[in-house]
Amino acid sequence: MAKFLVQKSAPLKGEVEISGAKNAVLPIMAAALLTDDLCTIMEAPALRDVDVMCELLESLGAEVNARLDENIVEIQTREITEYEAPFELTKKMRASILVMGPLLARTGKAIIPLPGGCAIGKRPIELHLKGLRALGVTIEEDSGNQGPLVATVERLVGNDIYLDFPSVGATEVIIMTAALAEGITVIENAAQEPEIVDLANFLNKMGARIKGAGTDTVKIEGVERLHGVSHHVIPDRIEAGTFMVASVITKGNILIRNILPDHVKPVTAKLRECGAEIYMTDDGMVVRGDVNPIISTDIKTLPYPGFPTDMQSPFMALLAVSKGPSVVIETVFENRFMHVAEFNRMGANIKTDGNCAIIPGGKQLQGAQVVATDLRAGAAVILTGLVAEGTTEVSEIYHIDRGYEKFVDKFRGLGATIIRIED
Repeated sequence: MAKFLVQKSAPLKGEVEISGAKNAVLPIMAAALLTDDLCTIMEAPALRDVDVMCELLESLGAEVNARLDENIVEIQTREITEYEAPFELTKKMRASILVMGPLLARTGKAIIPLPGGCAIGKRPIELHLKGLRALGVTIEEDSGNQGPLVATVERLVGNDIYLDFPSVGATEVIIMTAALAEGITVIENAAQEPEIVDLANFLNKMGARIKGAGTDTVKIEGVERLHGVSHHVIPDRIEAGTFMVASVITKGNILIRNILPDHVKPVTAKLRECGAEIYMTDDGMVVRGDVNPIISTDIKTLPYPGFPTDMQSPFMALLAVSKGPSVVIETVFENRFMHVAEFNRMGANIKTDGNCAIIPGGKQLQGAQVVATDLRAGAAVILTGLVAEGTTEVSEIYHIDRGYEKFVDKFRGLGATIIRIED
């Protein structure tokens, strides 16, 4: 298994370019199944999850040309030849559930094994299924939760749908399915993430009629047919946030290119509370951790536009070495503190109680053998390794490959001492 070796580094300095958003490109790729025309997706990051989605679409009949060295993916599905997603692919990635709606819209049937992904807690798909049933879909579930979901529909019909929680995945699945349904669908308490706006923009270019994406109420007026388009994926706000924290934790000075400041407002606000200096220039966002002493703050994760759960573990890395105690409250996923044990191996001395973590702060961390317990936790232990004495050895790094493009190259370009070892 591959691993990273990280040494304590000097303050990171220089420029870094943010890649296209993983959480935007995956639903957009799934949405390309909704038309038999060619769709060209630009700024598609070269990630393991994108590779898996390409394989999944090909298994369903799509012709995929993934020139990922140029960050372009071409998808054309003249005919869906298979409506059952292979388990060996769906088990690798939770986003595989996204193909369910397009399959139903194109063929009237979908068989989807329960998806995999990061083990960060329960991420039930009841809201996805609730939305599909409201559109007329019949779904058979295995009572033991082991078998695949078997969904069929004769005619998709629009409906009013209220989500008990603003689920990103459920919002995306409903939007894609409703785009080709008869009549009007209204989603209330919809998720508001920028990635949903990007998906709606992609679909509207294809001829869909979607209004309200980015608010808590989304209206979709179904159309008979969608056509092919070209589309640029938005920058990855979580990758951007990771490099923002990297600058501050190392007392660095980084210019971050290809960043949308509105998408990282919660991270910007909290880093400023810690003492970071952040400002925009014509070239991008400058993040400086070398101006003021870095002090602690408290964070609470919330659905967008609140502080993103995906930034909780990278930000906790900063709080572990900031001056003063802090509290982190996780409200989105109940099992997203697995990285705490890894931080504590390095001397962070963090205590957890349910969904609350108490960080004493001000610790000089020591290099250790640690595990990337999930995608974002993997980035977080890299950040701690950059400021820990000695060598930090990070294993299970396939998680990091799922979500960060050219991870080592980008960090080394800023002066980080990090190498990848293929074992």
